[in-house]
Amino acid sequence: MTLKEKSILIFVADEYEDLELQYPKIRMIEAGAKVTIAGPEGKATYQGKHGLPCQSDVSFDEVQVSDYDGLIIPGGYAPDKLRVLPQVIKITKEFNQQKKMIAFICHAGWIPISAQILKGVKCTSVASIKDDLVNAGADWADQPVIIDRHFISSRKPDDLPQFCSAIIDFLAKKK
Repeated sequence: MTLKEKSILIFVADEYEDLELQYPKIRMIEAGAKVTIAGPEGKATYQGKHGLPCQSDVSFDEVQVSDYDGLIIPGGYAPDKLRVLPQVIKITKEFNQQKKMIAFICHAGWIPISAQILKGVKCTSVASIKDDLVNAGADWADQPVIIDRHFISSRKPDDLPQFCSAIIDFLAKKK
């Protein structure tokens, strides 16, 4: 499947889970998508939990949701830092309002929780934030990948093949 003419936004901050950002980024590029990395500062370098650097292309302030078909939120410790930034919450809410794909893995569920957009959404995550998701009104299940409406979620790095395949399939079918 091809994602030619699709554009994807990925969030980054220090202590992102290296594989959960880099693997989807590479898979989306291989599928033909344009990938933009957004961080607190434009053109800055952020360090992954395991030391892999990632440079942002734009700052959150520069993001126009209308320019993107989907959002990917990697896990790690970064989501806990990002969830307190008003611009991150605003972007996430706009993706939801426009019914654009929001994909999150591992601890990344913290951002849609803080955006208050998961009530009644079936999703998964790393087990340690299950209670947070349930308390936010989500219907949590322990599965490698869950697709509910425009939300795609996965538990951990081991689920990345299913997570990325689900994202590619979802966006390829979306007109």
